[in-house]
Amino acid sequence: MAREIAVYVHWPFCQAKCPYCDFNSHVSARIDHDRWARAYGAEIDRYGGEIGDARVVSVFFGGGTPSLMPAKLVDQILGKIQSTWQVANDFEVTLEANPTSVEIARFAGYHAAGVSRISIGIQSLNDVHLRALGRLHSAREARDALATAQSIFDRISGDLIYARQNQSLEDWRVELEHALSLGLDHMSLYQLTIEDGTAFAHRFKAGGLKGLPGEDLAADLYELTQEMCDAAGMPSYEISNHARPGDECRHNLVYWRGGEYLGIGPGAHGRIEADQGWVGTEGVRAPQHWLNAVENSGSGEVPRLPIATPERAVEYVMMSLRLQEGTEFARARAVIDTQRLDALVQDGFAWRRDGRFGATHKGRPVLNAVLAELLI
Repeated sequence: MAREIAVYVHWPFCQAKCPYCDFNSHVSARIDHDRWARAYGAEIDRYGGEIGDARVVSVFFGGGTPSLMPAKLVDQILGKIQSTWQVANDFEVTLEANPTSVEIARFAGYHAAGVSRISIGIQSLNDVHLRALGRLHSAREARDALATAQSIFDRISGDLIYARQNQSLEDWRVELEHALSLGLDHMSLYQLTIEDGTAFAHRFKAGGLKGLPGEDLAADLYELTQEMCDAAGMPSYEISNHARPGDECRHNLVYWRGGEYLGIGPGAHGRIEADQGWVGTEGVRAPQHWLNAVENSGSGEVPRLPIATPERAVEYVMMSLRLQEGTEFARARAVIDTQRLDALVQDGFAWRRDGRFGATHKGRPVLNAVLAELLI
């Protein structure tokens, strides 16, 4: 049986840099799309030669803003992947999009190229808060984008950020109720975090960003999110991700279940099982430097990082414990303290059954503390 892999493709360009974003994204006035197509194709060929026979279960175009890519480029990349490896019968292709009119106009082209799932960065349905988040679209444009996507794609996800400045519990209740009425089958709901190196971080350190929620309100916002999504038939299958049963993001499940995936593009990370064992891969971060590396040296990677078996098991626990389905005990046994696990079960923070263990509803909001207790 062929090994199963997922493929992440990073498009590093945006129209503007959001102040909360710490992803590898850049603003560029001119992009040579043919050159990028050749570079992506060369990287796929390189991995194809190394990995050999494999079946691709999913492709995820992330960024940056992949919906700024021409549909022709998406088609070229998918064509190269499908000519290099087999693809699964339920092959999932996700592309991240923002709800601006420029990007919405490309949706039909992406579908024709083979994209089967679109993930729209709504972030808020409040125009004042959208401006505060540095977004370039309005709430109306977000609803229009969803309507257009629903006329083209069968599977649609929406991202929203909560625990924003000056957002009350009632504000979020109204906004989430609105979002849940829009007919999405998947929602990624993230609490606003202040990431180092972002414009928000600089503003926060300078004494700005007033009105962020305290711990108690943040906890109440999380609880409200779980209650409303459960009641709407979209329970959380991962800490921040909610879906109707069967509509979970298959690509991200590969990450959380400790599967094998390729990272292609500037700064893209991967985990592959090479001849010498598991290794972590990473693309050169700066877009122009990545292009030059692919063209001049035949590889866009920085030196690989060997991942020892215990380290691999720790990674698996840290990722899989985010899932409602939990962690396979056999894969985690060597790196967890079973007595502490039993104590966490006794105290209601964890569960254990049928060869698996996981965080309970009580344990999920304090997952970092649970992990600190569990890992040896």
